[in-house]
Amino acid sequence: MSKNYQWPNKARLAMSVVVNVEEGSEYTVKDGDKGMEPVDELMVHLKKPMRNYGNESNYQYGIKEGGARIIKLLDDSNIRATWAAAAVSLERAPYLAEAIARRGDETCSHGYRWIHQFRMSEDEERQFIRDAVTSIEKTTGNRPLGWLSRYLLTENTRRLLQEEGFLYHMDDYSADAPFWDTVSGSDEPMVIVPYALDSNDMKMWVSPSYTPEAWLKYAKDTFDVLYEEGAEQPRMMSIGLHLRIIGRPGRIWALKEFFEYVKRKPDVWFATRQDIAEHFQKHIAKPQEIK
Repeated sequence: MSKNYQWPNKARLAMSVVVNVEEGSEYTVKDGDKGMEPVDELMVHLKKPMRNYGNESNYQYGIKEGGARIIKLLDDSNIRATWAAAAVSLERAPYLAEAIARRGDETCSHGYRWIHQFRMSEDEERQFIRDAVTSIEKTTGNRPLGWLSRYLLTENTRRLLQEEGFLYHMDDYSADAPFWDTVSGSDEPMVIVPYALDSNDMKMWVSPSYTPEAWLKYAKDTFDVLYEEGAEQPRMMSIGLHLRIIGRPGRIWALKEFFEYVKRKPDVWFATRQDIAEHFQKHIAKPQEIK
């Protein structure tokens, strides 16, 4: 991890707000899938090929209510975000795509739909990537340059992304700053803008005892450590959000309080992940060999 560069205006920390848009493109038999969506706040998941209407409505809450609530908070706070969006979600909720374009935010592809890639052949995965690019460019006016899988990816993913013109990959949790990394099957490395699961609001869905108060404290504590370390080396913080989770009225206040806390600190660069990747690429030369 290089220390030979600084963030713009000598910022101590690059703050990356990532809004995941998955609602409307999750697994469901109504879209021809073999079963229901397994990620459910109540952890109700049957292998039987039937519709889970209750969970479908949980996801629809993100579109009907949570999305608008998050957009308003970002607007009021004057904070730019990266929207890690499944392409079909934006097709089915065009107001989100319009807000991304209006705000000048970045869209990072979260797949064509919010489904797993690891079951796909190389040709299927390439088409999946291409379909996502085509769709997102149509709905938002800009093609995505970053990619986030639904956690599981293949040994072909990075190479395919590279071949399809992507700038960075974010399926990595190994660092607190961007870095160059190898691409299997390619002689060229790729910029990695690592993500974080520990500060992600998803934990409030999968662990009922994880309250907004606990999430807020953890986010503040994470920020404090990275901000302190940022005086000596480049540091970034990722905070992952979901329309159906942080967009609930009993949780949105925690995000508002976190934004207020961070904005009271000087020398914080609220940046999109594309901004971060481009800045890193500009200041850190591509290595000739990565071990």
